Amino acid sequence: MRILIVSDAWHPQLNGVVRTYKNLSEQLEKLGHKMRVVGPNEFKCGFPLPSYKEIRITFFQQGRLKKILSEFKPDHIHVATEGNLGRAMRRICLKMNIPFTTTYHTHFPDYIAKRLSFGKKDIYKILHKKAVQVMRDFHGDANLMFVATQSLEDELKSWGFKTPMHRLVRGVDLSLFAQGNTQAKRLKFKKPVALYVGRVAVEKNLEAFLDMDWHGDKVIVGDGPALEELKRKYKDAIFVGRQTGKDLVAHYKAADIFVFPSKTDTFGIVLIEALAAGVPVAAYPVTGPKDIIIKDYLGCLKDDLATAAEYALKAGDPEKCKKHVRDNYTWDKVALQFLDGINIAKTNAKEAA
Repeated sequence: MRILIVSDAWHPQLNGVVRTYKNLSEQLEKLGHKMRVVGPNEFKCGFPLPSYKEIRITFFQQGRLKKILSEFKPDHIHVATEGNLGRAMRRICLKMNIPFTTTYHTHFPDYIAKRLSFGKKDIYKILHKKAVQVMRDFHGDANLMFVATQSLEDELKSWGFKTPMHRLVRGVDLSLFAQGNTQAKRLKFKKPVALYVGRVAVEKNLEAFLDMDWHGDKVIVGDGPALEELKRKYKDAIFVGRQTGKDLVAHYKAADIFVFPSKTDTFGIVLIEALAAGVPVAAYPVTGPKDIIIKDYLGCLKDDLATAAEYALKAGDPEKCKKHVRDNYTWDKVALQFLDGINIAKTNAKEAA
């Protein structure tokens, strides 16, 4: 099968969406499928988003997208994101009567409402309701929408989403997490080490982690628009910047607890990466964490992060954490879920014709 994926998030960006489609594409190619991922850097007309310079906003995409369709001749189109590029591909599909699938990756209604409401609850409610409507309309024309967890599916249905949904979790490269032991021993942090990995941005709620009472080092891996401000404000925290490959794994393995303060992520690949390194998780009981941290030995979910971290530190079982990932979160399994979803979408399209 020839599969075309169109995503506003793609290289050189580094985030969960990019990692999802990079690993998914590699696994699908191993299964004999021909993959093509289209990202913003293929389009000349555009500019970096002011507060997220690595994110590129593109314009006048339809001519290029139609050329790609003509040359690649896909058997299936997946519109991965709701940005300008994804919307352009969606419009083409609707105009040409081409079936397509989508994925609900990010809780944009909450993300947008929090950024623009300035703490005003009434404004938040208005913005959130409008954003939900926009997202519902975007995904409403898809033959199938992929969602990462059951709690996310339940939430979207409560918001009035009618699009058929299919599970698509995320995975971990287990061969990578078998490395990094030597590098981890060289990292001299004060124990117990509380680690965060991800974008350093307002929507990640990092101040909840940085304000948390803790008796060891707090280590932050990643970069983003809030990095310099948080470094100035939290002098005792250790900001090590972006890490990749064995260096990233080493930081996971040097940690005693992984803290995930976000309340807006729909899954959180870093959660299963931490577990793959044998590190239990402390997080809020929200969509994503509550679908993954389902046993006491995997970590703890509480509205008080410090309490969750202390409990997870005592109850976490590194070997059981690793086994949980091996049994449930590998990219080969994710690829099969994606193919199952495509087949269901094709059936849905035939029934709707």
